[in-house]
Amino acid sequence: MNLFFSITGFQYSPLGDGGMIVQKVVPILRIFDYKKAIEFYVGWLGFTINWEHTFEENTPVYVQVSRDGITLHLSEHHGDSTPGQRVYIECTGLKEYHKQLLDKKYKYNRPGLEETFYGTWCVEVIDPFGNRLTFNERKS
Repeated sequence: MNLFFSITGFQYSPLGDGGMIVQKVVPILRIFDYKKAIEFYVGWLGFTINWEHTFEENTPVYVQVSRDGITLHLSEHHGDSTPGQRVYIECTGLKEYHKQLLDKKYKYNRPGLEETFYGTWCVEVIDPFGNRLTFNERKS
């Protein structure tokens, strides 16, 4: 399956001269429980842990996970983000991914596959901390 951010490769310049080229945008999502986050993002959604950091034992964790061109930072640090964020993801292969998610029978989330008013199929998942990932595939 090929999932990707709609922002990757976006070119922006505040002066209109093409001075800045954005290479990547990485959302930071607030989490409260490392084990629940890993169960959700790695165990259910299929992300991979790329790296994680703590300053010392028994301090908040900051972790990067990725999958098919999506990179997310998950943080237990209270000042990094607030719960309830939304990440919009454009992708292909969404119906197959939706089936994979349902087949895993994750206890806390059984997302639907919805037709949107803006011309996509959409699967929205909500993590244990109220953050939403909205996967969208253009209808053909």
